[in-house]
Amino acid sequence: MPRNEPTEVTDGWGGERSPKRRKAVRYGVPVAVAGVSAAMIGLVPAFAGSAPDLPKISAQDLIAKVAKSDVQQLSGTVRVTTDLGLPSLPGVGGGAGGFGGAQDGGAQGGEGASAAPQQKLMELASGAHTLRVAADGPEKQRVSIVDKAAEYSLVHNGKDVWAYDSGSNTAVHNTAPGDRSGKQHRAPEGLPKDLKTATPQDLAKQALEAAGDTTSVSVDGTAKVAGRDAYQLLIKPKQAGSTVGSIRVAVDAANGVPLKFTLTPKSGGAAAVDVGYTNVDFAKPAASTFSFTPPKGAKVVDGDKERATAQRGHGKDAPSRKHLAKDMDGMDVIGKGWTSIATIKGDGSGLPSGKDKDKAKGAGGDVGKFLDSIGDKVNGKFGSGRVFSTRLVNALVTDNGTVYVGAVDKQTLINAANAAK
Repeated sequence: MPRNEPTEVTDGWGGERSPKRRKAVRYGVPVAVAGVSAAMIGLVPAFAGSAPDLPKISAQDLIAKVAKSDVQQLSGTVRVTTDLGLPSLPGVGGGAGGFGGAQDGGAQGGEGASAAPQQKLMELASGAHTLRVAADGPEKQRVSIVDKAAEYSLVHNGKDVWAYDSGSNTAVHNTAPGDRSGKQHRAPEGLPKDLKTATPQDLAKQALEAAGDTTSVSVDGTAKVAGRDAYQLLIKPKQAGSTVGSIRVAVDAANGVPLKFTLTPKSGGAAAVDVGYTNVDFAKPAASTFSFTPPKGAKVVDGDKERATAQRGHGKDAPSRKHLAKDMDGMDVIGKGWTSIATIKGDGSGLPSGKDKDKAKGAGGDVGKFLDSIGDKVNGKFGSGRVFSTRLVNALVTDNGTVYVGAVDKQTLINAANAAK
């Protein structure tokens, strides 16, 4: 059996190469950790290298291995490729420098908008991106999105959370709230949980949480990923209406960490989501990895102050979890497993139509014509509406404004709308 040794790589932020192997640090973790593995499967070209000869393992035991693995220390490079079939819209996406312009309002607005993480992470929804990641327990994480012209970094170190966009030379500082014990600090609301949103671990977790009687899970051979021996976990929906063809997760044979995640649509073609480590080291990253000092001349924004000002400006209507939950009251979920469909009841005002004579001469007519060009007109017991499609997600918007959306095919949406009528 091959030696289960960490791959030695440079930490990517100036730390020195580890001179010796170090044992990965683990401690108890929920099954959620499985999500990281699924996310890592599709990035490296076709699992370069010969498949390692590993002891046989059942799918159940491999999932348990992933669930028990909570490696808290690592550093490496992640390649993220997404092809959801979304249309390219003006002003959306772009490199890291695209968040530097004063005209760009950002996800949060205000002075720190150019470094706001919510908006930056939206770029990962399309195209290919390179991430450098590092973690040392729950209080220290770093994720950098590397662009040809600029770099965007999120750094969590104890009570300090920094977001820095080199394109605009803007840094935003937030204070991370402590837990009830007052010891650990988590990222403040509005920032990605543990700053690991785009890692294979998180994607795999979500995929495995969906597994159940609607899912087929098997072990489909072995592979070499980022120099590590890995098992390939194959996840397939049993429900015919799902647009997901399969999800393949490469799981580290030594420590159960998901190394690669590939989601392929039922329609075939390139992977819709392909996330994987190109190199990874499970040694403790250098302490300097999680240190951040704004560069000379950088614009430094107090995120805590900005957030408080924004909330005062909104008054009692300031955003909160309670308000967001209330806004979601109108949404129901029908079906189960891979064919679950979210529905939002309409108010009687559907989308504008290009054939609407009252609006055809104005902006509404232009919008209607555009929608007619990208949406398929459909009819059923529910009435009529349009279906808008991507490679994975389809949405039906009826003429009375009711919305049905899910990773299901068009006919499944229509059947759901007919049954709900």
